[in-house]
Amino acid sequence: MITRELQKKCIEFSRRYPIITITGPRQSGKTTLAKMCFPKMDYANLEEPDQRLLAIEDPRGFLSKFPDGAILDEIQRTPELPSYIQSIVDAQSRNGVFILTGSQKFEISQSIRQSLAGRTALVKLLPFSLSELEKWKKLTSLDELLMSGFYPRLHKERLDPHFFFMNYFETYVQRDLRQLSQIENLHRFEKFVRLTAARVGQLLNYESLGNDVGISGPTVRKWISLLEASYIVFLLPPFFRNIGKRLIKTPKIYFYDVGLAAYLLGIENGKQMQAHPLRGNLFENFVVLELLKGRFNDAKSSNLYFYRDRTGNEIDLVAENALSLMPIEIKSSQTPNTDFAHAIFHFKKLFGDEVEKSFVIYAGESEQNYREVKFVPWRDLALNFDR
Repeated sequence: MITRELQKKCIEFSRRYPIITITGPRQSGKTTLAKMCFPKMDYANLEEPDQRLLAIEDPRGFLSKFPDGAILDEIQRTPELPSYIQSIVDAQSRNGVFILTGSQKFEISQSIRQSLAGRTALVKLLPFSLSELEKWKKLTSLDELLMSGFYPRLHKERLDPHFFFMNYFETYVQRDLRQLSQIENLHRFEKFVRLTAARVGQLLNYESLGNDVGISGPTVRKWISLLEASYIVFLLPPFFRNIGKRLIKTPKIYFYDVGLAAYLLGIENGKQMQAHPLRGNLFENFVVLELLKGRFNDAKSSNLYFYRDRTGNEIDLVAENALSLMPIEIKSSQTPNTDFAHAIFHFKKLFGDEVEKSFVIYAGESEQNYREVKFVPWRDLALNFDR
């Protein structure tokens, strides 16, 4: 069993907080992580009807079964339970009492704000990172990786990516979204999700997407929020600094797992991936999410943005730290080209000494340097970036 990179932080936080809350997509490994970190703790799955019914109808009686604390899976299924957990941890005044997991981040966040503020450490677990996956299997093909994505079960059980994501979409995405909101026309919603995948790595134009699906702008925004809530899509915000130019304020859209995006685009094998017109966008999705995983696995929030101004100057990623900016260009070419760095040089002129490091991440195999810009091959992502 693979040790997840987030495991160290979970154990560390259990010594400082009475509650640890682990959120993330379905099948990202939250339950496995909780059990690995706290193997002696009792466990209850609130997806099970009898457990959920007891927790809803008699929350005090349900929690009394766990005098020493417990791992409570899918806490969003019992939204009132955190209020009762609060009274228990306040009375006990000790740390590491409850480990909560959930796959719907908006409902989880709301419960935490209302009941558990200051009492829980909130961490986010995404599917395998590239370095975690490499501990499990040897990576031979970038195209196969973009098609299969990073969900642990798919790789552990050597499942066919197409059928895995078909079942994942039907079983988890549609069910979870029906729990969050009444969606009357599931056929239209499925079309919406597929057309969203066709915009991966692009500016999110709500009006255009609504016109293509045949739904209103408010419905588009509602459905995008639902996809965010279930850890399906990630919106990358624009970097804004008052530099005397009007910057694009619309977010770019990515999927939390590149394999799901590839499935929704109808890609079924590596040959199709290699020829697909959105392959470069999928590669960009892969890189953006790898850097996001690096932040989340260190229990940090996202510090990632993109830069684009009205004149067409663009940087794929800008990582903003307290005292520095790090521009990153992402190119799916296997051959390094000095032209890839031109946008970075423009960015450096604007922000000067704030730019300490700059990178081009590309689909090749060798590391190179060009005028203080480091060209990093995709396999070496985890080795080059400070979190």
